[in-house]
Amino acid sequence: MTSVFIYNLIKSLHIISVIAWMAGMFYLPRLFVYHAQTKIGSESSELFKVMEGRLLRYIMTPAMLSSWIFGILLFYINGFQSLLETWALVKVAAVFGMSGAHGFFSVCVKQFNFDLRNRTENFYRYINELPTILLIIIVFSIVFKY
Repeated sequence: MTSVFIYNLIKSLHIISVIAWMAGMFYLPRLFVYHAQTKIGSESSELFKVMEGRLLRYIMTPAMLSSWIFGILLFYINGFQSLLETWALVKVAAVFGMSGAHGFFSVCVKQFNFDLRNRTENFYRYINELPTILLIIIVFSIVFKY
């Protein structure tokens, strides 16, 4: 296999991983909005717990980890000196922000599992916008890197 093929394979796997991760990052806080509207102990509340846990455990976390792995491999192939460029610093900072949001969403899933509801549905509506803002920053930093 040629190095171009391997590079394009890694880049494709990175893009696929990011898309899967972002799908979860957009959907999970929306589930929180609906979950916050349910009564503790209700059938729908218990269903949301299962949905949130599965989304986080089986889709979002593996997608986040593979996004990081393939992203680091891309920087390795291109040379880590590109990390000194402004676009890369902005992208990496936003990816750390996205990872932090992922961690925060993980905490929210655990809180819902224990029926700890210390936030309103409006809070989750607002926090739902954070992944979108970070994704916009990431995409612009990559597209306008030159």
